[in-house]
Amino acid sequence: MNGATFETLLVEERDDRVVVTLHRPEARNAISGQMVDELHKVCTELERRPKLLLLIGHNRVFAGGADIAELLRRGRDEALQGVNSRLFERVRRLPLPTLAAVDGWTLGGGAELAYACDLRIAGPDAVFGNPEPGLGILAAAGACWRLPELVGESVAKQILLAGRQLDAAAALAAGLVIDVVPADKLLDEAHLLLDRVMKSSTMALRLTKLVVDAPGAHPVADDLAQAVLFEGQDKKERMTRFLEKRNRT
Repeated sequence: MNGATFETLLVEERDDRVVVTLHRPEARNAISGQMVDELHKVCTELERRPKLLLLIGHNRVFAGGADIAELLRRGRDEALQGVNSRLFERVRRLPLPTLAAVDGWTLGGGAELAYACDLRIAGPDAVFGNPEPGLGILAAAGACWRLPELVGESVAKQILLAGRQLDAAAALAAGLVIDVVPADKLLDEAHLLLDRVMKSSTMALRLTKLVVDAPGAHPVADDLAQAVLFEGQDKKERMTRFLEKRNRT
């Protein structure tokens, strides 16, 4: 990652993706200010040189929340800065698809980071929850508006207001995760999922993300994005291969 050094992350860069492991084993990978800063560095590189992003947690815990000791010291000014929410929105807006491979506790800010990803895949012990009101605050890094979009208003209010936690099976039933796989296969299955993603056109993936994330109805955005793709050599080559293959069968 352009020579960057990390203390709270383990970062592996591959040709088509970057694998980032949240690594604060002494704190169940809780999201600290330093981790936020280091994730911003990752985002900077992925904005400059777009690749897929895979987020995982160390030692079968995704992230046990934000760092409570740090939250206790934060006041109004820090809240208005949106320390976590600005990062998670940046993750959401990365050019190419993002995937959170989740096992174990995925709570508070950790859950909100997973919600910000385009896709989520879970191990059998994954547990999603937002216990912030029990600490006298709200889930202010995207859960209050992003979670209803992902699972619907009713389930979101069960989580945000009634303290419900979604285990892996419930998360799958709610559509929050794409699949639940054995813990020892989670990383392999995550990479297989990204391998399938990368079979598509990179430019088509980028423009699809832009259109899907655009607010409201957007037929003009659809048309403009499609116009760009229709003129691309990638589209011509892919469709030609498809027709040639069909004609041979």
